Amino acid sequence: MRIAGAIKFVVAVAAFLLTFYVISQVFDIKMDSNLGKILARVPLDNGAHPTTKAPKYRCGISKICPEKHFAFKIASGAANVVGPKICVDDNVLMSGVKNNVGRGINTALVNGKTGELIETKYYDLWGGDVVPFIEFVKKITDGTIVLMATYDDGATKLNDEARKLISELGSSAINSLAFRDNWVFVGGKGIKTKSPFEQHIKNNKDTNKYEGWPEVVEMEGCIPQKQNE
Repeated sequence: MRIAGAIKFVVAVAAFLLTFYVISQVFDIKMDSNLGKILARVPLDNGAHPTTKAPKYRCGISKICPEKHFAFKIASGAANVVGPKICVDDNVLMSGVKNNVGRGINTALVNGKTGELIETKYYDLWGGDVVPFIEFVKKITDGTIVLMATYDDGATKLNDEARKLISELGSSAINSLAFRDNWVFVGGKGIKTKSPFEQHIKNNKDTNKYEGWPEVVEMEGCIPQKQNE
């Protein structure tokens, strides 16, 4: 009888220990799960913010512009398929979506003091006439910010007079702009130095990204606001 009682006692203790172990494991799992939910609600304060989005600056550029500067982002066209895009101070001035771009040189004129749009124009310099483009550039007034981007081809009809006028706006690359090159430029009427805002990619069959056209050229930056003289 004593042996039978001892066996029952051992079995009972073993069953109790097994039950306790199982309960403790389940409890630990639930605690871990609850702890994870709690931590998920607590913001991390160790400098790491994996869910925090990068700040969005004007025109989507990668930095904030200083006071009295206009943010800009400009892209040339992609082959003869996607038109160029010009943005100043978070305002898209020209794009395919706005349906105001076309083959040739696309130009946006902006008031250098206020940043307000004055006019947008594009001139077909492959199949069109360069004279209207020349007259347009001649009429640009002092203090105007000039943004230009090519689409498809912006050079075939350019002559020496047109190139000289664009050079006077601050361009360094306009004299070497050739058939189907991609080019973006930001200058100004009355500028006294060459503009730092210019990108140019040559049309080269060995390096072109698209068949017959180079890759898109993009540029962003901060344009100083024109101060009262």
